[in-house]
Amino acid sequence: MKPLYQKLVVKVGTNVLSQENGLLDITVMERLVKDIAVLKEQGIQVVLVSSGAVGSGRAVVRLPDKTPTVTARQILAAVGQVRLMNSYAELFDKHQLQCAQVLVTKEDFRDRRHYLNMQNCLEGLLSQGIVPIVNENDVVSVTELMFTDNDELSGLLSSMIQANALVILTNVDGVFDGNPSNPASNLISTIDTRKLNVESFIAPEKSSFGRGGMLTKAGIAHKLSLIGITVRIANGKTPHILQEICAGKTVGTTFIPQKSASGIKRWVAHGEGYEKGTVFINAGAVRALTSSDKAVSVLPVGVTRIDGDFDKGDIVRLSSDDGTKSGKAIGYGMAQYNSARAREIIGQSNQKPLIHYDYLFLKP
Repeated sequence: MKPLYQKLVVKVGTNVLSQENGLLDITVMERLVKDIAVLKEQGIQVVLVSSGAVGSGRAVVRLPDKTPTVTARQILAAVGQVRLMNSYAELFDKHQLQCAQVLVTKEDFRDRRHYLNMQNCLEGLLSQGIVPIVNENDVVSVTELMFTDNDELSGLLSSMIQANALVILTNVDGVFDGNPSNPASNLISTIDTRKLNVESFIAPEKSSFGRGGMLTKAGIAHKLSLIGITVRIANGKTPHILQEICAGKTVGTTFIPQKSASGIKRWVAHGEGYEKGTVFINAGAVRALTSSDKAVSVLPVGVTRIDGDFDKGDIVRLSSDDGTKSGKAIGYGMAQYNSARAREIIGQSNQKPLIHYDYLFLKP
């Protein structure tokens, strides 16, 4: 039987990998690695996004109570990442598999050249049968440099490698129509975000040890579904969960994908927070972009002002010029020329698009 997916990103959260005391759960890690080994035997390429560095460091480092929060996180991550990777290396070695460490920051996704370099590295590892294990570089990622959580990182990676699916393993069975701890709540097996607004019934709560919650996961799933990537949210504590998912069994919650998108458009779709500047457009341009079924580019004639400095190829935010300072975000795109040139031709007709529709992602 042919596997359901050929290329998979698996994100495993801190609450799955941790015991109640916050230390790593080696039993869960062993099951996870065994599942990945089975998937690889079926010809499935897997990228693993794994939290757990801080928890691993907490097992061996005792810090004074007065240690600043950021410093404590850096120290625990620096020590713990080594131990975490050693654990994974030993577990994969039992299945005659190699794994590789890939540490990233937000800046790696902001710059197109960095992005392509990382993409090349991951594709190279996968082509050699090596399992990339990706984590945020918590040693240098602080405050504004941090991802929201590894859910955000896994979404970016899924777009980058053009994965068929992202599997988010958490400590609940999926998305429920109420509080998962309430017996009256029901598991939602499939979600079409064009028809169902999941934000209406998911509480914005964070997990016990991690930084994210189900609302963040649903947001990432919604964005990925718009560019053609399936997202599965399931319980990572359940034995053989990855095998069941790839066998097509109805487990957890599946976010139904919509149309596929090009590699550049997938990069642009995750541009929020990575933009180098903002392009403001008038009401007529907003209507043309949002009310037409046809592909429409952003032309200088509809641009009213430019904020920030950007180069050709940078991601820019597209906003309506509604009289406020920041305007309402309409979408994100890749600039076809720099901000200096854009300012020279603001409002002019018969000019090349500032953002071509092939490199434009409109917010839902």
